[in-house]
Amino acid sequence: MTLDSYVSLGRSGLRVSPFCLGAMNFGEDGGNGCDVAESERILRTYLDHGGNFVDTANLYSNGHSEKILGDFLAGQPGLRDRVVLATKFFGNLHVGDPNGGGAGRKAVVAQLEASLRRLGTDYIDLYWLHNHDGSTPVEETLRTLDDLVTAGKIRYVGFSDTPAWFTSKAHTTALLRGWTPLTALQMEYSLLERTIEGELIPLARDAGMGMLPWSPLKSGYLSGKYTRTGGIPADTRRARILGEPSEAQYTVIDALGAVAEEAGASPAAVALAWVQGRPGVTSTLIGPRSVTHLEANLAGLTVRLTESQRATLDAVSEPALNFPAALNRQVGAMLQYAGATVDGVRTTVYPPLAESPTRY
Repeated sequence: MTLDSYVSLGRSGLRVSPFCLGAMNFGEDGGNGCDVAESERILRTYLDHGGNFVDTANLYSNGHSEKILGDFLAGQPGLRDRVVLATKFFGNLHVGDPNGGGAGRKAVVAQLEASLRRLGTDYIDLYWLHNHDGSTPVEETLRTLDDLVTAGKIRYVGFSDTPAWFTSKAHTTALLRGWTPLTALQMEYSLLERTIEGELIPLARDAGMGMLPWSPLKSGYLSGKYTRTGGIPADTRRARILGEPSEAQYTVIDALGAVAEEAGASPAAVALAWVQGRPGVTSTLIGPRSVTHLEANLAGLTVRLTESQRATLDAVSEPALNFPAALNRQVGAMLQYAGATVDGVRTTVYPPLAESPTRY
């Protein structure tokens, strides 16, 4: 697999790279990103490898990430229309302004216009709601987004970091009203964060939404820099903020290291390959801060895990899911296929509980 092994984003006709370039670290305004020159080198390297999917947000680097992308695209004639450009709304960049962020009509329209100016374009390919806004009726947000699609200012709609009940309600409402439905979801997912397997991944698969995992390396915990004996990397600022992995996380990290050694690849590449190979995943977000990081991440496209290696990683990272996920898995098949004739003689044979399906 390579970056130009394009895949469909959900049930849409939009074709995207299997790794999406996340621009969260573009710009130094947040204190942990890369400068303009390195950001542009990362962009050029990603595009030269065949990548076409770039993701940012109005809040990243206080808007500087969008500006870097806009300036880069402006200097490359014809490139804008060949890139699938995604950004997000919700974050408030205006201190003291109650309508500066969120998902209300006034806020959404204003945020989009500001993003379009920074990005130097007249349309966004994929516009994400960045978080759940509990104070705004979902109908207001959806109708606003549908109006923006009709106006040609955005092409597709996605939700990021929203609960399953709200996401399902929004998608169903859009379908019933004839508004633009949700094309994709962006959620945290990695060997160390698998709880979206309980509700959100089944929802995305059932509704035909693309799933884009973010933080597939769990903020660097799965990068290979963290080891049980080595502790926290001394040169990683984010590591000093996040602290050391827990004992349970080290168990997964140890297993990842063993599989990586067996596969002849880096732990980061194996972790990315595992995520990209999971059911329901469309394109995995990578957020490099240097060209070196980018190239190390791209190695994940070439890793081919065996069934045994996948089983090892699946087992060691098995998540505890909210009720009724475990109950459904244990007794769902038994109750569905158990049966008896009218005279009480069983006619359906089903497997014992221990042999029930372990996942959907």
